[in-house]
Parts: sequence; C-alpha cells; structure tokens
Amino acid sequence: MNSIHQKILIITAPSGAGKTSITKHLMNVFPQLEFSISAATRQPRENEKDGVDYHFMSLDDFMHRIQQKEFAEWEMVYEGKYYGTLKSELKRIWSHDHVPVLDIDVKGALHIQRQYPENTLSIFVQPPSVEVLKNRLESRGTETEQSLAARVNKASYELSFKDHFDKSILNDDLDKACKEAVALVDEFLKN
Repeated sequence: MNSIHQKILIITAPSGAGKTSITKHLMNVFPQLEFSISAATRQPRENEKDGVDYHFMSLDDFMHRIQQKEFAEWEMVYEGKYYGTLKSELKRIWSHDHVPVLDIDVKGALHIQRQYPENTLSIFVQPPSVEVLKNRLESRGTETEQSLAARVNKASYELSFKDHFDKSILNDDLDKACKEAVALVDEFLKN
C-alpha cells in the first residue's frame, strides 16, 4: 500500500478544455484531495484572491524563488507571465494527509511527472477540437483578439503531448468527462 504522502494528481489540458471544471468536480467527490495553489506573476482577475486562487507575486520575487530552488516546476506560460508549483505547497498538503491536485499547464505537468514518477496520476483533458476550444475561450469574454490567438496556437501545440500522460479524457460532454475522471481517480487513490 502506497503512502498518501507520495501521491500527486495532475490535471492538465490546453486552456479552455475544461480542466478546472473537472478538477472542481473531483475535489467535491474526494475529500482527501486538496488543491495545490500555483504561484503566478500575472495580475489577479476580478474575484481572484491571493493565497486562494494563486499565490500572486512580483516577477522579482518569482525569479528569486527560482534561484532558491523553491519550485517543483515553473514555466513562462505566456510571454512575461510565469506560473509554478512551490515545493512548500506540496509539503503543506501532504502534512494534512491529503493528495495535492495540480491543475497546471502541459509543460509544467510534464516536469512534475518527471520529478515525481512514483505515485503520480496525470490526466490530460482533451477538447473535442481546436475550434470548440476557441469558442469556449471566446465565450469567457476575458481574452483580447491577440491573447485569444496566442492561446489557440498554444493549445494546438499542447494537444500533441496528450500521449505523454497516464490517461486522456475527451471533454465533449462535461458530465461524461467528470465520470471518467472520478473512475480514474478512485482507482488511483485505492492503490
């Protein structure tokens, strides 16, 4: 029987594929899961709170923490915008006897998988198509034409990595995708 302290659940996908919706569903189903709050250098969006949605920090602070090797993974996800998973965040969650849930970008997910190859489950959430993904991002109303184009281009690239993860879920129906994710996580937590 593996210790819960060693487990990590990674949910990854291109932006707009539904990973956050699936992550929230999993958190409601499994009380032993705890959301790992990522660090970010971007400005908070409306209704986002520091220490709840992200650990918002300045670029200088983020760079200092990179030098101090405080990140389990970090990435410049969009031009000038850095995101990362603090090692202290994983330790905090493990200290509660919970399993960290990382809702992170594809490159960050690959880094975590490499660093923690034991007792990690990585799930790639795949949108039905790049066109559907573009429509989902447009409907959010949070993107400029330029940022939308950047996200769609990045998503096309990220889709090429889906086979690098333990499991892949097609999110063409959110309820169905959530059920698939619950079955995968249930099996992972039992082992």
